[in-house]
Amino acid sequence: MDIIELLKIVVFGIVEGFTEWLPISSTGHMILVEELIHLRVSEEFWNVFKVVIQLGAILAVVVLYFRKLNPFDSEKTERQCWDTIFLWVKIAVACIPVVVVAMPLDNWMDEHLYNGFVVAAMLIVYGIIFIVVENRNRYLQFPIQRTTQIDFRTAAFIGLFQLLALVPGTSRSGVTIIGAMLLGCSRAVSAEFTFFLGIPVMFGASLLKIFKFLMNGNEGFSGMEIFYLILAMLIAFVVSVYSIKFLTDYIKRNNFKLFGYYRIILGVIVLAYFMVKVLSGS
Repeated sequence: MDIIELLKIVVFGIVEGFTEWLPISSTGHMILVEELIHLRVSEEFWNVFKVVIQLGAILAVVVLYFRKLNPFDSEKTERQCWDTIFLWVKIAVACIPVVVVAMPLDNWMDEHLYNGFVVAAMLIVYGIIFIVVENRNRYLQFPIQRTTQIDFRTAAFIGLFQLLALVPGTSRSGVTIIGAMLLGCSRAVSAEFTFFLGIPVMFGASLLKIFKFLMNGNEGFSGMEIFYLILAMLIAFVVSVYSIKFLTDYIKRNNFKLFGYYRIILGVIVLAYFMVKVLSGS
């Protein structure tokens, strides 16, 4: 067992767990980290790995919000149970656009959009959008203060915003938070609903990648590949727990402008890096 490869897996798990729920693009960061530390695995397995380790991040949401997401909790009133059921229906409604659009375009996006220049551009563009939206929200009183207040129409529109996250570097959490705020959701509600949307979206994306891997003539994962996946998911889970707690605490007292500035600075650095790389011919 190569200790260097294990350390790389640890780094990828940390990056996934830290960036998945913050509005700074986990996929973009994974692409950038892979530029610097290459795993010695096949391209087919890497395409599966960078998506499937998101299952660890999903589990963090399930654990932290289990009671809120469980419609059969014995301590809930009948009204609260029905509210939870309707919340899940709204989540399903918000996921419909991604299911309809993402599956047919998955191969095309992998081939044409997963590169450093696209990531850099989206980091900068949505960084600017975050700052503009938060300047607009400076004195705004959000009418939606609880996730149960999100109606089906609002959920559907948030789902349309989520489509924008199909471009790497955009950030699924970032663009849905922006969309939810523009539709009247408070920062806390926007972040929380984004967490919940991630459960079916990321679980479905992981299953799709595994299915494609097996359908492309691969007999399955080797023992070492399974170990890599489990280790990365475990690390992503632990880091995601702290990442989610950090974000929920942070936005109680602050807005999202800091993440906008971070995205712009990182985007400029990434753009410069890839331009130098192209000009140097490497």
